[in-house]
Formats: sequence, structure tokens, C-alpha cells
Amino acid sequence: MSGYATLLLDATGPVARVTLNRPEKRNPIGPATCGELVHALDQLRHDPAVHVIVLTGAGSAFSAGGDLSAMQGGAGAGDGVPPASLVKLFTTMHDLGKPVIAMVNGPALAGGMGLMVACDVVVAADTAVFGTTEIAVGLWPMMITAEITRNIGRKKTLELMLTGRKLDAAEALACGLVTRVVPAADLEAETMKLAGEIAARSPAAVALGLRAFYRSADMELEPGLRYLEGELARVLALEDAREGITAFLQKRAPVWKGK
Repeated sequence: MSGYATLLLDATGPVARVTLNRPEKRNPIGPATCGELVHALDQLRHDPAVHVIVLTGAGSAFSAGGDLSAMQGGAGAGDGVPPASLVKLFTTMHDLGKPVIAMVNGPALAGGMGLMVACDVVVAADTAVFGTTEIAVGLWPMMITAEITRNIGRKKTLELMLTGRKLDAAEALACGLVTRVVPAADLEAETMKLAGEIAARSPAAVALGLRAFYRSADMELEPGLRYLEGELARVLALEDAREGITAFLQKRAPVWKGK
């Protein structure tokens, strides 16, 4: 399929870009958009040329939150792609095996903040704002609770959810919601520089590492350590691991095979 109704997809190099593309509505997140994101990520998962994915929003917002019209039955899936839930989207992201970098160009609110937090790395413009604003319309951010509480403390999470107040980029960085804050004029360049650095790593090691990171996160300590011990053996058995060690000893750049 060549296009989407709510997204733009550019997968012409090792760094693919997925853009939420309903700027007139500030890029809302609803079943149609979730379905298209799942479809796009599945495509990128199976594209060996793509090593990193950058997710951003068109216009002045990353995403202002859930699609309220869809919550009332006013929106369906777009362009032949079946709709999907946030459960399906977030589990797809965490099992992707390829890093997703959120490039936050503007407000990331409510479900939009949840989508941002579900990404592996977040680079935000210093002008961006963040918040769980659902309480203002009589809702509660149920589905994004699991993502947010795995990234920042429970007390800060509850404060945000109970008040609905918005954070500026500096406070979001301080509490761990975002990875880096950069001047708005430098957002594109800084994000793509970071994406390029990650894309230069072994895709096989990155895939194993990402999946192990998320799968071990909620395990008890001893089972988690035993699981990670097994995953370490898998990493050490990679051709890329042998190549990386050999290249280091020979003082040359490694040539990854992705396996």
C-alpha cells in the first residue's frame, strides 16, 4: 500500500520517518491512526534497510491527544487499514526490535504524550509542552498509565493526572519524560544526528537488546537475571558480535551483517 489517511511514511534510507499527518486537528490519536501506525511499523520491521524510526507530527503539534470524535463513534479506519487499539500499538512498538525516536516538535498531550513515552528515545524542542490533560474533559488517562509509570515516578504521574497541568520542556526533562531538549531550530538536525548514530550500530544486537529490555522490565530480579543471561548468550552468538570484537582488536570500523 502506497499511502495512509492519517500518516506520512518515508522509508528511503536507514532512518525511516513516520509523521502523524492531521495537522488541522493537531494530530489526534484514534483507532484509525493506531491502526495505520501498527501497519506502518510492521512494514518497517520487515525492511532490512531500515534501522531506526523517527516519529513526529505535522504542523505545530506532535499530538494533542486522543481523537474525541472517534471515542463517540465519529471516526473509522482510514484507507483500508483496520483500526487498532493503543494496546496493540504499544505492544507493537515494544516488540519492534528497531528503535523509535520521538521528535517532539510541539505539544504532546494526553494520548499524544502516551505515544511519545512509548517511544524508546525522546528528543523535544525547548518550546514543546507536555501533560495528561484528560481530567479537564472528565476522562482519565487509563491506557497511557502503564507507559508513564514505567518512565517517571508514581507521585509525579498522579500529580499530572489529577491536575491536568502542562509541563514545559525543562520540567519534562528533569522528571524523565524526555531524553533530550534542544532549541526548536535545531530539533531536526539533532534528532537526525542521534538517529544516524544509532543506525550505525549492529541492527541484530539492537533488536535483541530492545526486546530483552522491555521483556525483563517487569520480571522479578532472579528470573530477570536468568532471562538476561540467556539473552547474553544469544548476543554473543551473533556474527555481528564476532565482527565487532574482531574489528575492535584490529582497530578498524566494523562491517555489520545484521545477524
